[in-house]
Amino acid sequence: MKVRGERECQSCGTRWSYYETGSVACPSCGDLRSVGVDARTAHTDAPVALDLAAHRERFGDAPDTLPRSGVDELQSDLREYCRKRGFIDGGRLASLDETYLAARELLEAVDCFERLRDPTDADREYLLDLLARADEGVRPAADAVPSALREARGMATVRAVEAYRSDALDFLDELEARADRSDVEADRDDAEADEENGDADDARTVTVDGGRPEARVGPARDTFERLRDRVARVDALGGDVPPATADALVEAADAVGAYVRTGDESALATANERIDDASAGDSDPGSP
Repeated sequence: MKVRGERECQSCGTRWSYYETGSVACPSCGDLRSVGVDARTAHTDAPVALDLAAHRERFGDAPDTLPRSGVDELQSDLREYCRKRGFIDGGRLASLDETYLAARELLEAVDCFERLRDPTDADREYLLDLLARADEGVRPAADAVPSALREARGMATVRAVEAYRSDALDFLDELEARADRSDVEADRDDAEADEENGDADDARTVTVDGGRPEARVGPARDTFERLRDRVARVDALGGDVPPATADALVEAADAVGAYVRTGDESALATANERIDDASAGDSDPGSP
């Protein structure tokens, strides 16, 4: 969506950032009558925190790895967190951050663990380690993911990369539209352009660093298409791929995002290398 992020209360005059509060209600007086005082920008993220302290306490008191009650609440909180998160923040494309990835993986891991008939100590340790630091954005290393639960990392990667790719493609659409508007305005005098298109700053819904951002659109889309094909392969396997393969796809998505933000060609090269790594690594679903 496109929002005017800087708000001003019509009742008391307080100014605040919608990007920080996620609300049009005034943080000082609570009045809902506010107006935007800046240009519209693309925005999909929300100011939501992941707090798993209560769940850790519940799990710690349970005689088994998963408490008899509380699993549904944990999964609900994780789903709500993931639902509210996005990757366009105030007109800028964000990175695929570790807290979101950890939340996705914990959600998948709980589901996988519940389906195990005879979980091992390694399975339990992985799940509890993930719960212990997911809200800090810390996940177990790839070689610490037990084979019985590696589907959790694989499917978390599928969900996370697809969510990121969707926002990034929308961002590229806006970036391309911005370039098209600039071309149109260049062929008109200032008065005519303002009359037809409104203020130029108001049309700039996304922002990147560096010059010629429109030149990044095609290469980024092509790489995201390659990435989509590899992610679809992991999805078809139910996430049952080596954790290093899943991690390579995450790194690829994040590298394409870095290329879009900065125009750094080395980031694009890294993305394609990671996709190649993942393509080689998922050829044998049973490999470690």
